[in-house]
Amino acid sequence: MRAKIHMLFEQFLGAMQAQPEASVVHSLAASPRLGDFLQDLDPDLSLDWSGQSFQGLPELRERIVTRLGHAPVCSADDVLVTAGTAEANFLAISNLVGPGDEMIVDVPGWPQPLVLGEAIGADVRRLPRHESRGWAFDLDELAALITPRTRLIFLCNPNNPTGHLLNEQELGAVIDLASDVGAWVLTDEVYRGLEWEDRPTPSAANLYERGISTGSVSKALGLQGLRTGWLICRDAKLIFDSVVLREDTSEIMNIMGEAIARIAMSPERYRAAIDRARSDGRRNLEVLERFIASNEYLEWHRPQAGLITFCRLRGPLQADAFSKRLLAPPYRTFVMPGSAYGYPDHLRLGVGGGNPEALERGLEHMQTLLSEL
Repeated sequence: MRAKIHMLFEQFLGAMQAQPEASVVHSLAASPRLGDFLQDLDPDLSLDWSGQSFQGLPELRERIVTRLGHAPVCSADDVLVTAGTAEANFLAISNLVGPGDEMIVDVPGWPQPLVLGEAIGADVRRLPRHESRGWAFDLDELAALITPRTRLIFLCNPNNPTGHLLNEQELGAVIDLASDVGAWVLTDEVYRGLEWEDRPTPSAANLYERGISTGSVSKALGLQGLRTGWLICRDAKLIFDSVVLREDTSEIMNIMGEAIARIAMSPERYRAAIDRARSDGRRNLEVLERFIASNEYLEWHRPQAGLITFCRLRGPLQADAFSKRLLAPPYRTFVMPGSAYGYPDHLRLGVGGGNPEALERGLEHMQTLLSEL
């Protein structure tokens, strides 16, 4: 299997080489420091494999299902701790989808399943989200894509990059369609916990015996560097097959990452971190909302969840040209062009990082360039 580079990663590589002075791309909550966890870490912790379970630290798995609302439908036995959401998605897709199988992926959305599906040799079918409907997709269009050869429906919910959120009734309708042909439903729930309308993200793993929920401590808790995520599914065979596949890829778990994640997922720390991320995110979203409202070149649908949003860019430049000029002197500011998701007339903007001054600095540079246009 040979995976092609997707444009989102290509844009990040280019921006790192340019070393921007400002950015409007931050997609995760403010990151804690290692020192925040030192007093709760055991200095005698062995950095060898824990020897407790190939599925990950039992206490961490228990905290995942408890904190995220998967219990009592799902238990710790239904959790596999992974190297971030990306590995969880990789393990599920690789185990369930083969050459010639059909796989449905929402677009715009997280590009990983498109790249992996095509590398596997699957027939990857794109389910379009419609800007005119607030980035919702059409269930009738989904039904038309499903055939007896459909193995997996992959949905990013809350959606990356639009911030659209499926409710439980809508996800249930997707599951009904999938169950008619025995297809699996995977929801990438990496932004779970950052819902702005106080409507919780529904879980595919809770609603469907062939449902898979993936997530991590990266976005809502700002712990991307731990590379600690999870795959949750009530199908014991998929969990076991994923353990076996991981043995031949990344092998066994990240002991330090799991130890810190276990602390971060404790009741008192988790609630405080989520409250802080939600407070910072709401404040930065308000900053961005005022900026867009005052700018004739931009329009958006305010995200229902998450720390990124998709804006339409109007005017003389498409997003690629605009972002290229903005990254160059004198602006030296990074924004993500929508072409990274196949939408060349959009920009993906991020309000993460917890620092409104940094966000405002990036927006000021954007405004200067837009005014010059």
